Amino acid sequence: MENQEFKIISDFVPAGDQPKAIESLVKNIKKGSKYQTLLGVTGSGKTFTVANVIKEIKKPTLVIAHNKTLAAQLASEFRDFFPENAVHYFVSYYDYYQPEAYMSASDTYIEKEAQINEEIDRLRHASTQALLTRKDVVIVASVSCIYGLGSPAEYEKVNLKISVGEKIERNELGRKLIAIHYDRTNADLAPGLWRALGNSLEIMPVSERVLYKIDFKAGVVSSILVLDAVTREIIKEEKVFFLFPAKHFITGEEEQKKAVQSIKLELEDRLKVLNKEGKILEAERLKRRTNYDLALIKEVGYCNGIENYSRHFSGKSEGEPPDSLLSYFPRKKDGSPDFLTVIDESHVTVPQIGGMYAGDQSRKNNLIEYGFRLPSARDNRPLKFDEFEERIGQTIFVSATPGKYEEEKSVEVIEQVIRPTGLIDPVIEVRGVVEDKTKNYGGQTRLPAPEAGLGYGGQVKDFIEEAEKTIKKGFRVIGTTLTKKMAEDLSEFLKEKKIKAEYLHSDIDTIDRIRILTDFRKGNFDVLIGVNLLREGIDIPELAFIGIFDADKEGFLRSETSLIQIIGRAARNTEGRVVLYADHITNSLEKAIGETERRRTIQEAHNKKHGITPVTIKKNIKDITDMMQTEHNATVGKLAMIDGSLFKENPEKFLKIKTDEMDEAVKNLDFETAAILRDEIMFLLQENKMELKGFEKKKRGVKKR
Repeated sequence: MENQEFKIISDFVPAGDQPKAIESLVKNIKKGSKYQTLLGVTGSGKTFTVANVIKEIKKPTLVIAHNKTLAAQLASEFRDFFPENAVHYFVSYYDYYQPEAYMSASDTYIEKEAQINEEIDRLRHASTQALLTRKDVVIVASVSCIYGLGSPAEYEKVNLKISVGEKIERNELGRKLIAIHYDRTNADLAPGLWRALGNSLEIMPVSERVLYKIDFKAGVVSSILVLDAVTREIIKEEKVFFLFPAKHFITGEEEQKKAVQSIKLELEDRLKVLNKEGKILEAERLKRRTNYDLALIKEVGYCNGIENYSRHFSGKSEGEPPDSLLSYFPRKKDGSPDFLTVIDESHVTVPQIGGMYAGDQSRKNNLIEYGFRLPSARDNRPLKFDEFEERIGQTIFVSATPGKYEEEKSVEVIEQVIRPTGLIDPVIEVRGVVEDKTKNYGGQTRLPAPEAGLGYGGQVKDFIEEAEKTIKKGFRVIGTTLTKKMAEDLSEFLKEKKIKAEYLHSDIDTIDRIRILTDFRKGNFDVLIGVNLLREGIDIPELAFIGIFDADKEGFLRSETSLIQIIGRAARNTEGRVVLYADHITNSLEKAIGETERRRTIQEAHNKKHGITPVTIKKNIKDITDMMQTEHNATVGKLAMIDGSLFKENPEKFLKIKTDEMDEAVKNLDFETAAILRDEIMFLLQENKMELKGFEKKKRGVKKR
């Protein structure tokens, strides 16, 4: 296992409250304290502080965020700070997921439907492989890290080590690849596939986007070449190649036989119970379904919903917690965790982790009661909260608004209120429909009475006026609504008013969410409308104005904590302003405004004492998808260079061949290849100042990367 030191590469040095926070956090960890809290306001450099703690503690670190978008942003930031170390992104690989369920009231059974994102699956494998091969690892994860994952011992045990000079036949290696769930193909390779070509065997590891070409001579591995997947250029030559399984759930042949027998015994016991209770229909349903699944498992080693039998395959006891990503992190000799845990935006993430188990069990119990699943399906589950607490290492809660749990658990709550940039919390205004009914003092505007009845239309009119002023200055605007439908409708209305706007909420695919935020920062559009996704952790220095609609509607989205978090998004720009659209001042509004004033006062005093002039944060526009896009663009460029002369010889014939290949890729649902071909055609057309009639229509049929 590689043992490399964590090394921060940054132009920044700790400043403001950061040195004191870093010192306190490190001191508490070295003393053995289990929990502590970093109360850091937006823009105070919490991620940089945590990076410095990781550097000092020198342990693998798990950073948990409450949604995929925030996790992606954090992964990008940590990659910037630790470019020479292993920083990985681990989130749920489902673009779409409809869990299996049964609604007894309407006698409706809903079969599981899922659409897996292969790129995210690749990143998950890269995470687990890094944890098993090196120590300088930071994994940024969503709460999917508490869900069941294959045993790390089995996953590590069956990895293949292939070395130059090793005695092994090509066919024997092929059999070994199939045993670790790599599929053979005669077509183009994708992660998790291999093919045989003459005296060579080519593999694309499930965690990478390059080919490994293994050449054989007289039953011996003669060379291992790493090739570009498209151009087949040699990137490098290896002496040794480690290959991990293509799936996290790995079961040997003997274990599989034992699992089948164990499932049969459980089925017998469960059928006795159901028949005794007079549930004949349920018993027959369970018998047919389970026997069908067992037949598939025997024949092909897999069945739909096989995860519901995971306890039998893992050999765990009834009720025993499943393995999860936490199981892949190192442990001390006594079995205790030997890694650092950072829970970002803990006031949201901790309750989310705590709520996963109950919701899962409610659905499973219904399926078991009505004969759709065996009772062991309950053990395919997320960790209970107490199990999660047992499995995490020393923990730092990070939040601008820590909850009661964090405050009670923490040995110390360390404040990081002063921003090194000198930036002050934004000016807040509370607006009613009649402008002259508001009063202004101390940089804050207060509504004196609830008589100004601002309707939704009035809020929008005022928001548009403020947005246009902000856009003219070259800054971005956010509007927060109470529902997804309102966010979608408002973004469409703004487009009708010739304002470039988009919406963002949880129904949008993970990768698309990240790209929307990146496009927003780049200025590809000016106004972003959303619900609670625009609260915690979203880092947009270009943002100068936030409009909070229906700010006086007390509830989760307009609580004191939520309001403080939303307001904090505008604290990275010297022009930052927030307008709260409200007819009266609620208790939450009063507290949120009061806390913002307190923080402004502290920062202003610090700035005056040290002669600091606030400066807007400057930050590179980058995200977790940059690497994917860079690889895509590099591939397009290489192909265009190779095909350039062919294009010039006979453009029409060349373009016909390429567009036919693109159409074929789309038919085969290979959108990645289609996108590469599309962009190569566009590149060559632009380079040679040509147009291809009908191509604009064709390229819309290819999914945008």
